[in-house]
Amino acid sequence: MKTMLIEGIPGFMNFLTGLVGHYLKIAVITTVALSPFAAVSASTLKIATLAPDGTDWMKQMRAGAAQIEQRTNGRVQFKFYPGGIMGNDKTVRRKIRIGQLQGGALTGGIFADVYPDSQLYSLPMIFNDYPETDYVRAHMDKQLIDGLEQGGFVTFGLSEGGFAYLMSKEPIRNLGDLKSRKVWVPEGDLVTRTVFENMGVTPIPLPVADVYTGLQTGLIDTVGISPIGAIAFQWHTQVKYVVDTPLMYIFGLMAVDRSAFNRLQPQDRKVVREVMGQVFSDLNKQNRIANKNAKQALHKQGLEFVELSAPDMAQLRKSVAAARQRLDGQGLYSKGAYKAMLQYRDSYRRKNGTVIQ
Repeated sequence: MKTMLIEGIPGFMNFLTGLVGHYLKIAVITTVALSPFAAVSASTLKIATLAPDGTDWMKQMRAGAAQIEQRTNGRVQFKFYPGGIMGNDKTVRRKIRIGQLQGGALTGGIFADVYPDSQLYSLPMIFNDYPETDYVRAHMDKQLIDGLEQGGFVTFGLSEGGFAYLMSKEPIRNLGDLKSRKVWVPEGDLVTRTVFENMGVTPIPLPVADVYTGLQTGLIDTVGISPIGAIAFQWHTQVKYVVDTPLMYIFGLMAVDRSAFNRLQPQDRKVVREVMGQVFSDLNKQNRIANKNAKQALHKQGLEFVELSAPDMAQLRKSVAAARQRLDGQGLYSKGAYKAMLQYRDSYRRKNGTVIQ
């Protein structure tokens, strides 16, 4: 594996290590096992994450945790398990259920079982650019946050992971090229798998931890990932081409089990909301800058960005739209929320003279 020093990418670049997995969409779930006396005793939140220790993301999380501990006089504390030492998403989720862990940095799809609409932003090719996502998020973030709370999780804001792009060992210039590729999809990701299958592609599901080896051995040759994710995982050392079209929007979030959160003292709940809300708000802004710098870095490192022709792009959008219609009929998310998202997006496009596709 090549060693690269890439200037211009903030130290927090590797933050996405804890966010990627479902195209790279990141989620932190914090659940707390408390005794009946938790309101007056110290509560330690054990958090497992894929993010390596020492990254800027971990530093900010630790700083937030220290601030919470100080402001609650030690009643709320955090203990982090970075670098994936507690296993993959499924393992971490199982350990949360049995109380061995209280939380983890998990892939976005982990929320689908408690609130299906949490995956709406990451549906393929919904957005063309960041201004569209900003407009929609300004109108819908609260709805998603409220929905997650109704599903049992208190959240502190969504953190942007950026747009995922198709990156491959051989160029993908049209759908025919894509059909001949060995395309990775995150293990258990029904939405992404359905999209590729509808395009005539037979995807290969793998856990995130196995993707680098899969690229090395030839088991897979194409991945969907954001620029900072590609660099954080070093997948960019195993690919040569990037389809310069945003495939899907990735985001992560922090959440706390609602019943456990409500066992904290009211003033402590307020502190956690305030501090962690600010942490994720800051990360949300920083990741956009990081992705811009990372994309430039991929250019400098020699990756070729492939532009699809207008007919090929139209064919790709038509195929993806058909896949979304297929998903609509499977009840993977509510039609009302999906329709609202498209209405906000199209409203932005009309205001800005963008062709509605």
